[in-house]
Amino acid sequence: MKVKLAVLVAAVVATVSCGADEAGGRPEVGREQVAAALNDAVRLGYPGGQAVIVDRGHTWRVSAGVGDLATGAPFAEDARLRIASNTKTFVATVLLQLVAEGKVELDAPVGRYLPGVVRGPGTDENRITLRNLLQHTSGLPEYVAEFGTPPTPWQVDFLAEQTRWQIADLPAILRTALAAPAAFEPGTTWAYTNTNYVVAGMVIERVTGAPLGAEITRRVIEPLGLRDTYFPEADEVDLRGPHVSGYSEVRGERVDYTRQNVSAAGAAGAMVATGADLARFFDALLGGELLPPAQLAEMKNARPISENNPLAYGLGLMRIQMPCGLEFWGHNGGIPGTLTYAGVVPATGRAVTVALNQDFTDPERSPLPGRVLAAAMCADE
Repeated sequence: MKVKLAVLVAAVVATVSCGADEAGGRPEVGREQVAAALNDAVRLGYPGGQAVIVDRGHTWRVSAGVGDLATGAPFAEDARLRIASNTKTFVATVLLQLVAEGKVELDAPVGRYLPGVVRGPGTDENRITLRNLLQHTSGLPEYVAEFGTPPTPWQVDFLAEQTRWQIADLPAILRTALAAPAAFEPGTTWAYTNTNYVVAGMVIERVTGAPLGAEITRRVIEPLGLRDTYFPEADEVDLRGPHVSGYSEVRGERVDYTRQNVSAAGAAGAMVATGADLARFFDALLGGELLPPAQLAEMKNARPISENNPLAYGLGLMRIQMPCGLEFWGHNGGIPGTLTYAGVVPATGRAVTVALNQDFTDPERSPLPGRVLAAAMCADE
């Protein structure tokens, strides 16, 4: 469904909602900066956005624009949305839990767990380890290219318009992708490749004998009480419960992309959550609630993705040097309809989720989510 842009002029002014513990006197540090950054995003063309900040037990939100262009409804406090590649951190967490339980070995070859699956020109299942998969150092070719859109680290269009409603046959897609030559020798360099996490998800299912979504639910979602987080069923196209509408630009026109089948994203980016749940997840993860110290240390053993780049990547976890000098640990995600950034600044203990209900459209707008994140993370006391 195509949507007229005129509705966008609806609410550029940000609104703030406060947690019940505000009476304790904890100031909402950076509220004005976050509101200004979100307003800039809306002014430059995003339908709406929200930042959720958890600071020393106090949760507060800043929203701007609209959650639905057709109705003008605001970006609701408890709105669910697709979190795209933030899914990778959930997957990495489960696989590292299996490492801690002695069920898999981090530096074992993937062929031990999926014999005969990861093979192709220059691709050897006995030379690619689980660590390579989680850290994007495997050299596996990118399966998203099968949908006709070249991938980038910041946005991957998992579904071309014509495949939007189809249940993906990921094993078949993987076989086709692996017919392409390997990008590089395992461990020699870094390249963000969604194929790594499709394979990691398959390892989890093979080792546990359970669907990936069931393992994520049992091991992460239920223990943390993430009531608004879920891994969609293969045939789902609608978002459950309260949610924002998500938009994408197709051939120069804005299209409502809320309803779509994301089975093609799978372990690389299918999950749904609220901003508050996502902040809670990263806060718990970095706080040691989900992994033993040894596995959390492995996850945080990040390597720079390139020389002089502020981004380093661990095992399903990004480390970003913020403009203010603080380190942000978390992930981001882009899928048709939404962009999300989520994580924690350990130095301050602040957890943040930034969500916008349209994916990247042009280079001018692409830095805006990062500016909102910096405003939330780097606010002065």
